[in-house]
This record gives sequence, C-alpha cells and structure tokens, in this order.
Amino acid sequence: MQGWAKRFGASLADTESRRFIQTFVLSTLLHEDPRYFPSRKRKLVSRAWYAATRVVVARNDRGYSAFNTSELLGALFTSALQDSYYPRHDRNLADTTDRFTGALSSDAVGNLVREFTPDMKRFFRKHAPKKIRTIEEKLPIPAENKP
Repeated sequence: MQGWAKRFGASLADTESRRFIQTFVLSTLLHEDPRYFPSRKRKLVSRAWYAATRVVVARNDRGYSAFNTSELLGALFTSALQDSYYPRHDRNLADTTDRFTGALSSDAVGNLVREFTPDMKRFFRKHAPKKIRTIEEKLPIPAENKP
C-alpha cells in the first residue's frame, strides 16, 4: 500500500505541476492559448495530422498560429522538476528525456481523442438499440449537447 501511495502521489504531482506550469504560467507569460480547437477539415488523415501537430503549433492571443512554446517548455520544466522527488535511480538524462517525450506524445494522443470523440459519439448513438435511445431521450441533457 505504501508503494502505491508513493506512485499515486508522484503521478498527482506530475499532472498538477504540469497543468499549472504549462497551462497557466507559461501560456500566460508567452501569450498563448492552451486550448484545443477542433479542425475544420473533413478528411480523416488531415484531421489526425492537425490534431497531432497541435503539440508544436498553438494559437497566440491574437488568434494566429504560432510555435507552441508553452507546451514544449512546460513539458521540459516539469520533467526536470520530477527529478526532485523521483527516486535517485530515476534521476538521469535518459529518464528525464523519456518523461519529456512521453508528455508530448500523451498530449498528441489526447488531441486525437478530442478531435474524434464527437464523431465516435454520433456513430455509436446512431447505431445504438432503440431501447437505449429512448432512455437517452428521457434524460435531462441540455438541448445544445444533444446530437
């Protein structure tokens, strides 16, 4: 139980420190918008490419595309910060680099999920059994969220 608690605490510290440093501090200082904006393209490959590249491309405060400095610096800073509370044998350049690349790839996958979740929801709702759809219609879901 003690080992699990340490891993849980380290994971929580990783997530929250990264969220704070990357999404709040750096994006504010560098005038970048950390939100994900869905693609307006229609083709699957184009949308997937767009979602994956949002790790290196962001919008600035004026709404234009810019290099996503807050994403890269935030992942780098928090990967280095993790060296202060990870076990000594995990505090080397290779492990820090692995955490950095893992954070960026995790964000790319998260962007892919954000891009295609509405499509998956529509697909599964359309093919859901009639009984399930009637139950969903009775749920108090706001009108703007209904397909």
